[in-house]
Amino acid sequence: MNDPVTIIGKTRLEAFSDGVLAIVITIMVLELKVPHGNTIDSLAPLVPVFFSYALSFLYVGIYWNNHHHMLHATRHISGGVMWANLHLLFWLSLLPFVTGWAGENHFAALPMAMYGVVLLMAAIAYWMLQQQIIRHEGAESLLRKAIGRDLKGKLSPLIYIIAIAAVLVSPWISAVLYVLVALIWLVPDRRIERAAA
Repeated sequence: MNDPVTIIGKTRLEAFSDGVLAIVITIMVLELKVPHGNTIDSLAPLVPVFFSYALSFLYVGIYWNNHHHMLHATRHISGGVMWANLHLLFWLSLLPFVTGWAGENHFAALPMAMYGVVLLMAAIAYWMLQQQIIRHEGAESLLRKAIGRDLKGKLSPLIYIIAIAAVLVSPWISAVLYVLVALIWLVPDRRIERAAA
């Protein structure tokens, strides 16, 4: 008789994750308040808020895209995979808070450091989810073959740690490093598609 853990479908996990990420984006956009004025000058205070929103929107899009590909390469999930997925969603759900905090305070040191902590923890949670899927499906799983050495996955947390420390020099260095990681992941990652083919 089959172990019931091995036959859990992934449809609900995908739908729930998509819903949470959609809510995260919705909460972030609500931080963009309508200015009290009808001149270009009235938009100036919104520039930092908009920049932090745009960067976080990009990050949510990157996670959504990679999460989709990762689950596409997954046949079945387990309870451990479901909990690892919730762990990832927890950290991503904090993005609206740190996004608003960093934007409203014009990228001050502490908000920018906390922004980096959330990004770092989300990256670690994503790696943990990936490892939980591989553990469940075995070393010969499609996902294991697809990720290979996972250079981007190893490089990103390192850059986040450097960016968090860089706020002591300048929060703008941190901002540049956060954008750099997003750009690294923005380049289409076709590893899973190639492995599936």
